[in-house]
Amino acid sequence: MFDYVIRVHPSPLELDAASWDSLLQTQPHATPFMRHAYLSALHASGSACAETGWESRFITLHDGAQMAAAAVLYVKDHSMGEYVFDWAWANAYQQHRVPYYPKAVVAVPFTPVPGSRLLARDAKARLALVQALVNACQQWKLSSLHLLFGADEDVAACEQAGLMLRHTVQFHWTNCGINSGNQGAAGYADFDSFLASLSQEKRKKIRQERRKVSEAGVVFRHAEGAAISQQDWDFFYRCYERTYLEHGNAPYLSPDFFHRMASTMPENWLLFVAERDGQPIASSLIALGSYPATASGEGQSTGMEKVAYGRYWGALERVDCLHFEACYYQPLQWCIANGYQRFEGGAQGEHKMARALLPVKTTSAHWIAHPEFSNAIAHFLEREGSGIANYMEDLDGRNPFRRA
Repeated sequence: MFDYVIRVHPSPLELDAASWDSLLQTQPHATPFMRHAYLSALHASGSACAETGWESRFITLHDGAQMAAAAVLYVKDHSMGEYVFDWAWANAYQQHRVPYYPKAVVAVPFTPVPGSRLLARDAKARLALVQALVNACQQWKLSSLHLLFGADEDVAACEQAGLMLRHTVQFHWTNCGINSGNQGAAGYADFDSFLASLSQEKRKKIRQERRKVSEAGVVFRHAEGAAISQQDWDFFYRCYERTYLEHGNAPYLSPDFFHRMASTMPENWLLFVAERDGQPIASSLIALGSYPATASGEGQSTGMEKVAYGRYWGALERVDCLHFEACYYQPLQWCIANGYQRFEGGAQGEHKMARALLPVKTTSAHWIAHPEFSNAIAHFLEREGSGIANYMEDLDGRNPFRRA
């Protein structure tokens, strides 16, 4: 082990916020979901805490007075709210009467957004952090460790430390998408220029979907940051809660979590509200972030890349195609108007390709304590990885953009 002082923190509230955020800002793939305020809100609001099966044991590495590395780690007795599905692994353990829970995850609860998970000042500290995480899991006699939706540098450190890699697929939109024939352009001039880059079939479908919403008498307004009123936040939560209840589940996030977002991170949120006859009927909440962009293959900063993240939505009335308008077309139109380079659509959703969100491979890393299960899961991941590669190849053949 490298020469660092290792500390375990049972709550994010015990961490020094300035040190944490300062380290986060140096990461190449920082997202707002790793900010101290976000993680603290999850904990303090009762959304992600021991009572909900997310027991926090954040780990930090110190070199003298300096925080050299840090990770969000939760000990869990379930697999909900992760979006990298290991239910089959847990069932296999149960069938062999071997306990799979408790396990450890390095992840942002309920947030399938790729980005920096292992905050570190350099590659040496990042590798030491992975080793400290594995050692802690061994000491606590946990079945496994799972780092979810890691950035490239996190994946490299995990692979160097001997963890197994697993891939999933998400769908992201790029302003002048990588396959639209507009590489290097400043961005789409407007939504119509974006539509012009698509195949005729996809262009026609989007216009039809938007027309259905408009002809139903639905109009949209949006508010950003501190301009989102408390009344808007409260209405959004009604919509958000309705979505979960309609599927027979309680919402993961409490009203208090969003109250904390409004007070501590207002600049990171954009709200769209759909109205009909002057009354709100639906809403979608988008997160906003930015991090240094680098020139391909050069590692040099070329300014800040602005990213929007589709997060939550809900509706109190049913309108055909309203979901597509609220969650894709309104946000994409806003991203184009405001110079955002990317919109990430969240977990799963092959239907997003028809809205010009293209497939992106995401990666998680896994350490399994039990030798026989580790070998079995390694074989499973090899087969699954081949399937993901074939799936990506198939998706590439369904590119929605107009061919040159």
